[in-house]
Amino acid sequence: MSATDVITGGGAFDADPYKLGHGRDHGGGHGGGHGAGHGGGHGVRGPASKRVIVGYGFWLFLLSDIVLFSCLFAAHAVLQTATAGGPSGRDLFNPTSIALETACLLLSSFTCGLSQVAADARNQLLTQAALAVTGLLGLTFLLLEAHDFAGMIAQGDGPQRSAFLSSFFAVVGCHGAHVTAGLLWLGTMMAQVYFKGFRPNIMRRLLCFNLFWHVLDIIWVALFTIVYLIGEGR
Repeated sequence: MSATDVITGGGAFDADPYKLGHGRDHGGGHGGGHGAGHGGGHGVRGPASKRVIVGYGFWLFLLSDIVLFSCLFAAHAVLQTATAGGPSGRDLFNPTSIALETACLLLSSFTCGLSQVAADARNQLLTQAALAVTGLLGLTFLLLEAHDFAGMIAQGDGPQRSAFLSSFFAVVGCHGAHVTAGLLWLGTMMAQVYFKGFRPNIMRRLLCFNLFWHVLDIIWVALFTIVYLIGEGR
């Protein structure tokens, strides 16, 4: 009778009952074969795929971006009433234009998600079409935002007018700069998918782009609430 049988009373003994990957390389015979079959140290399923690792790493980058915008939101919330005798948000904001900007960006998030679904199905035409519509909606958003900025500056209400306007142009302009970078990235992704197809590395890049674009939409929802809705009420 072996030592294992003495310990377990003749029953089977599992050196790693919770499949944590420990103790797989100890012992010989059946124990050694069991460890070799599971790639010790990573449990039954093995290490995470490269797609998961890349996605996780990119989420860490996006969290740093969210921290940046959180600081800008906090500064704007403090300075929202510091108009220095100049116009407030109620005097400057155009609800129709803001509503159109929001609709364009939220719709672009939907079409961006469709591009990922089409890419997973390896459908070149639908992937390109969804990315193209996403780009057009994002460009429309930027043009509307630039038109609002130009109107404010033309009537003397630029970022130098008051602390309120300085914080407004900073937070909204920073988001617009991110959307601009996203559109440039979108263009490169369309080219890569067209010329290189759905290679694993291209799919990982497309995943990261989707994460980036969706986070921009989430940030816009917060910006719309803090800057525009609350600003209209003050």
